[in-house]
Amino acid sequence: MAVQEARQGADGGEPYGAHEGGCTCGDCPHGARAGHRRAVAEFLLMRDGFAAGQGLPAAVAHSASASRQWVSEELTQSAEAVAERGRAEGAAWLARLWRRTAYAVWAAVVVLLLGQALTAIGAGWTAARTAGLVAALVVAGSLTAASWFHRARGGVLAPVIGEDNRLSTSRAVAAAWVLFVAYAVLVLVGRLAAASDGRERDALLSGLELARGAGVVTVLAVVCGIAVLVRRVVGLRVLGQRLQKVRADRPRAADLLTDDSGRGTFADIQYVVIGAVALLFAAVRLARRPDQLPDLPWGLAVVVLVSAATYVAGKYAEGGRPVILSVVRSREAGDLDGPIRTGDDIEIRGAGFVPPGAQRADRLSRMVVRIGPVNVHVPLVPVAGGFSNPTDEVLTVPVPADVEPGRVEVQVVTAAGAETNRYAIDVTD
Repeated sequence: MAVQEARQGADGGEPYGAHEGGCTCGDCPHGARAGHRRAVAEFLLMRDGFAAGQGLPAAVAHSASASRQWVSEELTQSAEAVAERGRAEGAAWLARLWRRTAYAVWAAVVVLLLGQALTAIGAGWTAARTAGLVAALVVAGSLTAASWFHRARGGVLAPVIGEDNRLSTSRAVAAAWVLFVAYAVLVLVGRLAAASDGRERDALLSGLELARGAGVVTVLAVVCGIAVLVRRVVGLRVLGQRLQKVRADRPRAADLLTDDSGRGTFADIQYVVIGAVALLFAAVRLARRPDQLPDLPWGLAVVVLVSAATYVAGKYAEGGRPVILSVVRSREAGDLDGPIRTGDDIEIRGAGFVPPGAQRADRLSRMVVRIGPVNVHVPLVPVAGGFSNPTDEVLTVPVPADVEPGRVEVQVVTAAGAETNRYAIDVTD
């Protein structure tokens, strides 16, 4: 689709008519989106062309190492342009997200009103329904105001967006429970304000006692504590280079169920599913008994706690420091076996060289291999649909002439800034 839109732009089509890639129409998203798609299309055409052996200048075509270096530099420059356009599109998308979140909040209020109106047929309108509707209006108004103040950071979603610009599963689950408990308390406040009988007021006040809502309070405390704990754990593991994090262009709903590379993770999925089921049960209990806090059964509360413990354990288990297992001389067909010399290619074998979410070309081009005192940027080697170098397990780089013969240490620095162990090799004349 990006290639088709690029061709339409080249032909003077509408996608690149009034809103070119450098459009400055206030917070207009069209220019950022069009510029990003055009940059992506140009990069894909360039990468596939180089993979097919097209576009190489005659000056470097005779040398495999020179052509590889030239192709890598061209792809790196194009990838940086794509990344810049992607960041611009992400910022524009995030700036206009607050309106969508505000519309979604008020749409939920309308759905609640319709549900109450339909269930009131035959039973009649009660004070509890009025209190529920007023509480929803208060919560929606507060969220809308907060959304406007945080309109540059995604509106209502700002508190659940992590430092890596992804939706945080732990924060989202905790925010959902906080909003629900706040809504339940507001319902009781509304009923208490409208109650005229002393016995009814006493019954409502007793509904706020801990014995009535111990399960909900326990779950709320646990999920909020986990949101704080996970942030601390992730931050410390990143600083200790035991976890690699790469910033995303913009948050996506799939972030709640996937890791940084977009693959679904069991720990996140089960935490969201079980939390949503328990929250739905608590909402039904509130609808049935609006005179007290939802009495979440301890069996269901324990299930939520087990799910939360599994989620935290998954956060401790994920990631790991990149490691070099071996370094060998790269040999092409027909080459003679021999020691590593300056100018030769070396193959670094290990694990964790490409962090999750760093599979894009602009991130791959940031990888560096230290060979003694020399920093060597890992060349990008394109193939149809991707790159054969670098990969998560293998890197191939040349030994530059500046490396002195003798015993030198090799170390990989990933796109996330994490450093591997040092591996000693012998370089001969």
